[in-house]
Amino acid sequence: MAHSLSAKKRIRQNARHRTLNRARKSMLKTCTKRFLTAVDNGNLEKAQAEYKLLTKKLDQASSTSTMHKNTASRIKSRIAKRLNGLKTKGSATSAA
Repeated sequence: MAHSLSAKKRIRQNARHRTLNRARKSMLKTCTKRFLTAVDNGNLEKAQAEYKLLTKKLDQASSTSTMHKNTASRIKSRIAKRLNGLKTKGSATSAA
């Protein structure tokens, strides 16, 4: 157990930050799951809406210490690739 005031304060801060980070990461996982479900179902409009929301949430999480900016950028790149694959698949079926 901590004895100094600064160590006790640090324990309180760590607990608060841990709960905030867990909530943010859980929300990101939920948004990612919704996006991937929309992509798997072939629903382009819903996938685009979820993509927009997910990129916004990733930017918000990476602006804090929850996630590194490069990690968020890598995830955004991968989901953009999935969305573009859905777009090209959708345009190929509509052209045929």
